[in-house]
Amino acid sequence: MSSGSDRIGGAARALALGAALLVGVNLRPAITSVSALLDQAASSFHLDGAERSLLATLPIIAFGLTAPVGPILARRLGTARALLLAMSTLAAALIARVLADWMLLPGTFVVGAAIMMAATLLPPYLKSHQASGLWIGLSSMSFGVGAALGASLAVPLESILGGTGPALASWVLLTVLAVAALLPVAPRAGAQGGRAPRLGIGPKARVTVGLMTAVFSLQALLYFAVTTWLPLMLASHGADAAEAGWLLAWFSLIGLVPTLVAPVLARRRRILTWFGPGLGLAMAVGFAWLALDHGSDPLVVTLLGVVQNAGFGLAMGLLVSLAADEASAGLLSALAQGVGYAVAGGGSLILGAMRELTGDWTASLLLMAACGVALSACVALAIRRRPVSLVASARPTPELLTE
Repeated sequence: MSSGSDRIGGAARALALGAALLVGVNLRPAITSVSALLDQAASSFHLDGAERSLLATLPIIAFGLTAPVGPILARRLGTARALLLAMSTLAAALIARVLADWMLLPGTFVVGAAIMMAATLLPPYLKSHQASGLWIGLSSMSFGVGAALGASLAVPLESILGGTGPALASWVLLTVLAVAALLPVAPRAGAQGGRAPRLGIGPKARVTVGLMTAVFSLQALLYFAVTTWLPLMLASHGADAAEAGWLLAWFSLIGLVPTLVAPVLARRRRILTWFGPGLGLAMAVGFAWLALDHGSDPLVVTLLGVVQNAGFGLAMGLLVSLAADEASAGLLSALAQGVGYAVAGGGSLILGAMRELTGDWTASLLLMAACGVALSACVALAIRRRPVSLVASARPTPELLTE
């Protein structure tokens, strides 16, 4: 009898965690497909130069502005139902933004807001289902799968479907799959029962929260600077649109395994001692290489794909492992990702503006290399921290990172 209940419970947990993977796949195609079709979208929707840059960075700006929405909805609806609402909103926005020229920018903002809701909800959702390091890695890897799909299929879809608008809207089919996967999970996981825990950042937690915010800010800035501007960087080196799109897709594909492995390593302190800081230093080398050598683009993109996707997986793993409980994971996720994506959006705009002022990408890429060094230092400090509870009056929690 108990074994049957255990099997049912295990199947339900696997279903819930599988739904998280489908959610993750949906959190990048709406961004990378626009990057791959940026010039075509500007022409089709009659955008000027400033509007084109805004289109490229608007989802990331929306990330920073709407970060608190997910945790607020989770406290009212429950994490799973809030995640379902985020995916439903994303599906509607993907269609709405291509219905008319004037709807493209506001619709893209809503797309970014829906993605941000889901991104902040995934760590507490995974925490609530007691996800292992492997499942956290699979969830992080699903982001890369979605990014690769968006980058590699954008140009072919535009040709097959006969226009930029239909190509951008076609990703709604993937979003509908995520909605369908969440529907069986959400009714079982309703609104928070009883009084929601009172959250706050105590003195002992401030350093950990600050470091995780810095880690997520720097890795998000560097990651989205690449996914936003890499096609144009490669075009400045002589690549055509198709080649640049495939290299952007390769950036995500080559990073799938590192993204999977990094959250597992996030629970191994001895390995993290060199692995975590080493990622930032490798990023710095890659950006400097891209700035100074225009003849090795595939090799540089390969290096950046490995270390930057691993950096994202490491950041997601640390968000889960450095939070003591589901509620703390939700707040830590909202703070780190909210500030992080605000920095990423503003930073991407600045990097694009620097290119306009200087006439090439050298200064922007060298600044990104400096950010890689800063990321290395912040990770080195963050991995030494103990898990924290952000629930008011919570007792200190034992160390969760293993030796």
